[in-house]
Amino acid sequence: MSFRMVDLIEKKRDGNELAEQEISFIINGYTDESIPDYQMSAFTMAVFFQGMTEKERADLTMAMVHSGDVIDLSEIAGIKVDKHSTGGVGDTTTLVLGPLVASLGVPVAKMSGRGLGHTGGTIDKLESVKGFHVEIDKEEFIDLVNKNKVAVIGQSGNLTPADKKLYALRDVTATVNSIPLIASSIMSKKIAAGADAICLDVKTGAGAFMKTLEDSRELASAMVSIGNNVGRKTIAVISDMSQPLGFAIGNALEVKEAIDTLQGNGPEDLTELCLTLGSHMVFLAEKADSIEEARKMLEGAIKNGKALETFKLFLRSQGGDAAVVDNPEWLPAAKYVIELSAKESGYISEITADSIGTAAMILGAGRATKESEIDLAVGLILRKKIGDRVEAGESLVTIYSNTENVEDVKNRLYKHIKISAAEVKAPALIYEVITG
Repeated sequence: MSFRMVDLIEKKRDGNELAEQEISFIINGYTDESIPDYQMSAFTMAVFFQGMTEKERADLTMAMVHSGDVIDLSEIAGIKVDKHSTGGVGDTTTLVLGPLVASLGVPVAKMSGRGLGHTGGTIDKLESVKGFHVEIDKEEFIDLVNKNKVAVIGQSGNLTPADKKLYALRDVTATVNSIPLIASSIMSKKIAAGADAICLDVKTGAGAFMKTLEDSRELASAMVSIGNNVGRKTIAVISDMSQPLGFAIGNALEVKEAIDTLQGNGPEDLTELCLTLGSHMVFLAEKADSIEEARKMLEGAIKNGKALETFKLFLRSQGGDAAVVDNPEWLPAAKYVIELSAKESGYISEITADSIGTAAMILGAGRATKESEIDLAVGLILRKKIGDRVEAGESLVTIYSNTENVEDVKNRLYKHIKISAAEVKAPALIYEVITG
């Protein structure tokens, strides 16, 4: 069936609901370039102002899913549960969650990318382990997940091409911040990657894409609704990103922190978030009868060493030197270790997450552009979190650098870590869980 794009722009502009065939026509036409940028720009602006119904959001998501490859994971036994975070600073959860959840028999078939921003993506972090690689074919990937319950592969080049085109357009037409467009963008990638169930970690706060709880709740609800409407069991956990998660920001440093967490010695907030997300993943995979039972199972896997052994098996199976788990000093190490001391005594009142992330990127821990080279050894370790007491002269942050002059980084850290004379309450970590 053929439509005129101008009629569909007008229909959405006037706040009317588009039919599934009309949305497919728009997405297919934009992908094959029969619909030009200027008409698609008008359409995204109409969506920005008029929004979309639940049905339209689900139809838009599936149209983008079918614009490219759809990964078939049916050869993997069991319910495949994927986790997605809307992004943050020091977000080490995937490194911990993959082996932790897999140790209970839940298949984790993870498709990850390389990071653009504060630190590397999951693949960059894992490549801190000597020999580890994601260049495996689909057959080996499926075989590894069936055998070990966990594997990571690089993203397919032709997954949701419509979303890639649409995102680039939204970026230059001031239509990025549209809940229907954000939600369908994220969910199309997760669904195309073959998951049966999806656990979303939706961040809120200064270091998150969504700065307010209200906006985060709206995005989480939209994504849960899309997932459930297209036959994927979906839940969302809204978690804090007003300050970095955990203590480590930087690739090898985050791998070391993941190892600590799998040993039961990780930062309190990172451990709690992993147990919360992991409990929902185990429950979605039908390996536990309740969230509470799933949590006890995960705590047991950390205590008895099963989670750590699964991490070693995962690294080994993809060419990595698993001995680094017992010898983390073998991970890439920076030449200079510099302490940033507190200039005054008091309580930490603010640690602006995205600005701290930028300081790590300046050191070389992340990519400013796609062509940037990442330095796996560099980064930051926070010594204090919001609400902690600090004495003048005590370390606030340890800087790991391969250049001796880090004045720019120090100045940035001092500017964005604030100390108050009055006592400060630590922020909540988990705000709510949305199940639809």
